[in-house]
Amino acid sequence: MLQISVLRDQTELVLAGLAKKHYATGPADVAAILDLDQRRRSLQTSHDAAQAEANELARQIGGLMKSGDKAGAETLKARTAELKLHTQAAATELAQVEKEQQQFLYKLPNLPHVSVPEGRAAQDNEVVREHGSKPTLGADAQPHWELIKKYDIIDFELGNKITGAGFPVYKNQGARLQRALINFFLDEARDAGYSEMQPPILVNEASGYGTGQLPDKEGQMYHDAKDDLYLIPTAEVPLTNIYRDEIIPLDKLPVRMAGHTPCFRREAGSWGADVRGLNRLHQFDKVEIVQITEPDQSYDALEAMLAHVEGLLQQLNLPYRVLRLCGGDMGFTSALTYDLEVWSAAQGRWLEVSSVSNFETYQANRLKCRYRADGGKTQLLHTLNGSALALPRIVAALLENNQTSTGIELPLVLHSYCGFERIG
Repeated sequence: MLQISVLRDQTELVLAGLAKKHYATGPADVAAILDLDQRRRSLQTSHDAAQAEANELARQIGGLMKSGDKAGAETLKARTAELKLHTQAAATELAQVEKEQQQFLYKLPNLPHVSVPEGRAAQDNEVVREHGSKPTLGADAQPHWELIKKYDIIDFELGNKITGAGFPVYKNQGARLQRALINFFLDEARDAGYSEMQPPILVNEASGYGTGQLPDKEGQMYHDAKDDLYLIPTAEVPLTNIYRDEIIPLDKLPVRMAGHTPCFRREAGSWGADVRGLNRLHQFDKVEIVQITEPDQSYDALEAMLAHVEGLLQQLNLPYRVLRLCGGDMGFTSALTYDLEVWSAAQGRWLEVSSVSNFETYQANRLKCRYRADGGKTQLLHTLNGSALALPRIVAALLENNQTSTGIELPLVLHSYCGFERIG
């Protein structure tokens, strides 16, 4: 979340950033937060003054008792009792004001980086670059939802029987391709200096608040009300929360982690041709990379993470493009996000397969994830993450772009991982 000192000292900058993200209630929310902050500071001053007076009176009472002035001591004791009631009332009101202020702060999205383009929706995103040539398919080319039936590698009807729509069953070469991609992505992450982690796929409420999924995305997360646990929408949540309430030594920075997990998203309200087949699922596998860095190094880390994801797509021979998201299309917690999209030849459109984001101090402030500079006080770190990569649309593009009359030819880098070169 945003730091209260930034709202207080750079109010106009905050309002401009919220406007760039098209956060409609920004002026009202910021005004409410600043009013609450003024009340909080006034209450804190009153509380501290009363406490200081009570401490001084306690010292004086001791002296009066020693000198035999019981009447004087009793007078001060009466005043001390009044001060105790005052500090208790102030503490109660202070806690309520702090809670109310915290809830308002949770509502505010992160401020966009200066390089974020203006815009309201996906059509306003900036195309940074394109890479690779789009394949030309024959007239008989099929979309991946037909190819998976033809080669019996993914079964949506069976998944619907077992669970429901959006939970496919991977079979035969389809299951092996999934495992191959996961291992390939993890090996590449390890070679790039990321420590492999295998985190839980259920998290508590504090973890959801720590990375900003709560209170923003409750409707998109699967929630177990009995134990108050959430199925993760991405490994970003458990991986980043490893460092919640931690002060990381300078010699341990930057932190680089990678993890494979299933991911769960309700995707409420999703329908239509654009979500057919593997285009949008309720459960899917993904390898996530996370970095925690000193503030002055985070944008170099972001570019390195972007290059890492591009390298994966290049090795898979998938044509792709990189987008810098506009203010209106960015995530709630992000300061700058690059999306990577691959070309789906049979569908004739781009499919998002990765987002790589810098959250600056936004998550770290929620997490209380800090470092201590040499000889200085603790400071907030910067957190970043990226999909490296999400599997469903990668599989869709691999199937569609590489289809031939004799089967689906897989890229060379996957041959040893799969144990086969062709599907079919």
